Amino acid sequence: MAGAALGAATALTTLPGTAYAAPPEGRRRPGGKSANGWPVLEEAELFRIEGSGRSVRLAGGDAAVILLHVARRFHYEIDQLRDGDVTGHSTTHEGVQDYESNYLSGTALAIRPLAYPVGVKGGLYPHELVVVRDILAELDGVVRWGGDLAVPKESHFELAYGPGHPKVKGVARTIRGWHAGPGNEGAGTVDAFDPDRRSRSRAFARRAA
Repeated sequence: MAGAALGAATALTTLPGTAYAAPPEGRRRPGGKSANGWPVLEEAELFRIEGSGRSVRLAGGDAAVILLHVARRFHYEIDQLRDGDVTGHSTTHEGVQDYESNYLSGTALAIRPLAYPVGVKGGLYPHELVVVRDILAELDGVVRWGGDLAVPKESHFELAYGPGHPKVKGVARTIRGWHAGPGNEGAGTVDAFDPDRRSRSRAFARRAA
């Protein structure tokens, strides 16, 4: 897997919380699935983003493993997460872009959506973009970044493949392995600016373009 040396495995710690109320029937997405093929959820688990003191609601299992990894790397390598910085599962599709329906399935999260709204590009500093590109490369395309979409949303990160896809399972398994390992492959131990990592992330970006 591209950039396999990097890791910040995120343990899945479910927090107690009141389940969201189901949306009115008319607000449901047709077919009961979000744009990336995952089932729409009426409620989602609340997970801690390790090291940040913040939490986010996501679909459980592999989806949470992968998206929590993204959030944790942002926290450690771009900027500390604050209250209200991260949003995940929603029961209403209020966004104007189809990809925003992925919040309905808990398979997308937004980091600072007010700072990086829909339709605005170029909000990240160059060194922040290096980290984002490194994350995308190490996750082998399993996560799609909103900054690469036709109508951008640079706060948006989503699963690019449907449930049960071998790449989703493989990347989640790798992240779990980082977490179970000796602790030298986690957030804070990675240098996204290492020349080898930069080379791999550039090569991945060219292939994915």
